[in-house]
Amino acid sequence: GSVDEVQSDVKVVEMKTIWRSSVYDVLLRVFAFLLTLIATIIVGVDKETKIISYAELQFKVSAKWEYMSAIVFFLVSNAIGCSYAAISMVISTIARTSGNKTALLMITVLDIIIMALLFSANGAGAAVGVLGQKGNSHAQWMKVCNIFDAYCRHMTVALVLSIIGSSVFLLIVVHSVFKLHYYRSN
Repeated sequence: GSVDEVQSDVKVVEMKTIWRSSVYDVLLRVFAFLLTLIATIIVGVDKETKIISYAELQFKVSAKWEYMSAIVFFLVSNAIGCSYAAISMVISTIARTSGNKTALLMITVLDIIIMALLFSANGAGAAVGVLGQKGNSHAQWMKVCNIFDAYCRHMTVALVLSIIGSSVFLLIVVHSVFKLHYYRSN
């Protein structure tokens, strides 16, 4: 009788640990989804048009995300990260409830890939942001953030949100590794 009671108590503790772990995973994925979604929307709708005068001529000039390939990469990467976060939320929940460890391992590998993609896109976006802010006198690239200040502020906000979203994906990966270590050590 006492052996069965111990086994049933262990089972309850395991179920509570699995449930708590699933809640953390879902919350982190929701947070990653929202951050990358908002970053994608901010970049996608960001546009600023100015009239610039030069030698008594006036030019209408616009700044949009699609004019710079690094920003296109940034937008597409965040859209992929957002979509993946939504899909992985459902798949990981189903895999946890069914106990499908192969699917959970695949989700973890994909989490690492998405995290790397987002950090890469953040680096590209930050590099373009620095050029926009400071220019490059050696290449004769003029700074543009003094002209398109609202556009640059919006891009900065999107970049910060995306960096936080990438960090949330890092937390998801770390959480998965800790779970793997915990379950392997028991």
